[in-house]
Amino acid sequence: MSSAATTLKTSDVENTTSAVVRWYVLAMMVLVYTLSIADRYVVSTVLDSIKADLHLTDEGVAFLTAWPLALFYVFLGFPLSYLLDRFNRRNIVAISLAVWSAMTMLCGAATTSLQFAISRIGVGVGEAGGTPGANSILSDYFPAFRRPMALTIFSLGAPLGAWLSYQFAGAIAVKYGWHAVFWVLGAPGLVVGLLVYLTIREPKRGQLDHSSEEAAPGVLETGKFLWQQRSAVHVMLASALTALWGWGLIYWTPAFLQRTYHLDAGQAGDVTGNMHLYAGSLATIATGWLLAKPAFNDPRRIVWFMGAIIGVATFAAIGIYWTHSLPVAKALFWVFIPSIYFYIGPCFGILNNLAMPRMRAMFCAATLFVANVGNLVIAPILIGRLSVWFSADGFGDAPSLRLAMLCLAPVGFWATFHYFWSARGLVRDQERATGIKI
Repeated sequence: MSSAATTLKTSDVENTTSAVVRWYVLAMMVLVYTLSIADRYVVSTVLDSIKADLHLTDEGVAFLTAWPLALFYVFLGFPLSYLLDRFNRRNIVAISLAVWSAMTMLCGAATTSLQFAISRIGVGVGEAGGTPGANSILSDYFPAFRRPMALTIFSLGAPLGAWLSYQFAGAIAVKYGWHAVFWVLGAPGLVVGLLVYLTIREPKRGQLDHSSEEAAPGVLETGKFLWQQRSAVHVMLASALTALWGWGLIYWTPAFLQRTYHLDAGQAGDVTGNMHLYAGSLATIATGWLLAKPAFNDPRRIVWFMGAIIGVATFAAIGIYWTHSLPVAKALFWVFIPSIYFYIGPCFGILNNLAMPRMRAMFCAATLFVANVGNLVIAPILIGRLSVWFSADGFGDAPSLRLAMLCLAPVGFWATFHYFWSARGLVRDQERATGIKI
């Protein structure tokens, strides 16, 4: 198909949905993602409170707060994404949001480790349907050349959710206790889930692409296609390692600040809260603006850009957990924290352009699987176990936690390698998936 025909078809279909509708859907999906991040990571704000209340070690509290959610979240992502590629995505996202919000509230009612673990399992079950569904919906509201931009705006939910879970939740925890935090963050999701169901229309799949497949391919066929898209494999690995590195460190950062600099949960939240909200949001918005420029229609420039930023931020991360100066750490956080947000949207956008329309939810699920195995399964337990191993009392303290986090900090360099390596076949693989040439 000629480029003129390609442009004409994309424009005709895009014009059937008004800009107001497209951006409303994007705003709602940002809100869904915000609540997902807030409900998932709020535990790190009150990690030491939960540890003390339930008489746990560093490894024990990491296991309790991370694994029950993570294991169900990452493994249920595949069956739910299988359904998302075949049935009404709007309905699945709305139901998923209501489920994980209700289970977050139940975390606040837990008084034993078993009750808390069961509630966190429910959060993981619900969240498994949220992000893949939102990505797939947005890919049918925005054409290929605008998807990295749209999904970068979507990823604003990460810094907004982190701000809620760190600074806002930290203030609540100091005043009302850690149980209240889960009630306050869980309740709004029930309302937002209803709004998603009532106000968003399920779009036609693939309406802004030029691939011809009609029936949803099977799991094996999707897996085979993914493996053939070698640039997609490297982008997935790069994003997964970035999540393992960045979000793994952030998971333990409130506890690190509280122990090292003798702060309470609210004060620790104040150290990084505005960095999540302002620096993280600004980095995300600036990246979305930059990716909307014609120069970034070439996806290779996107992965080169991401690799360079993560490489620089890795030096900052090492400095944060090496220094004993809070002012120095604060300055380096302004470099490190924005870097854990800006890559999310571009990675999702590129991967959606490397997948055929009815494979997108499964591609997203595969990405979330490897990423969340890293940042929710491996990183919290690894740091907790190393902290216990390095400590004299066998429970974990400030010096042992510092050493444990310094073991993880250099992993960002590994992610940088995969970003740069993915550029080799990126243009060819995108054309194979979408039929659209750059």
